[in-house]
Amino acid sequence: MVKYKIIYNRNKCIGAFTCEGVAPEFWIRPKSGEDKADLKRATLNKKTGMWELIIDEKDYEINRVAADVCPEKIITIEKIED
Repeated sequence: MVKYKIIYNRNKCIGAFTCEGVAPEFWIRPKSGEDKADLKRATLNKKTGMWELIIDEKDYEINRVAADVCPEKIITIEKIED
C-alpha cells in the first residue's frame, strides 16, 4: 500500500489558512488563537524541526492541493512506501 509523509514547516507559516480551507480534516486553526495552522495528528521531528504526518494514498490528493495553495510553499509531501 502506498504511504506518504506530509512535512510541514510550521515556523514559516504566515497564517493564511489556505490549507484549512482545502483540507479541514487535516489542517486547523489552533484554539489558542495562534496565527499558524496545525496539522492534525502530526508529530514534531525534533531533528529537523518539521511537523510530520504519515497518510494513506486516499488522503494524498487533498493534501497535495493544500500544499499547492500554501502561499509560502512550506508543505511538502513525500512518497515513502509502495
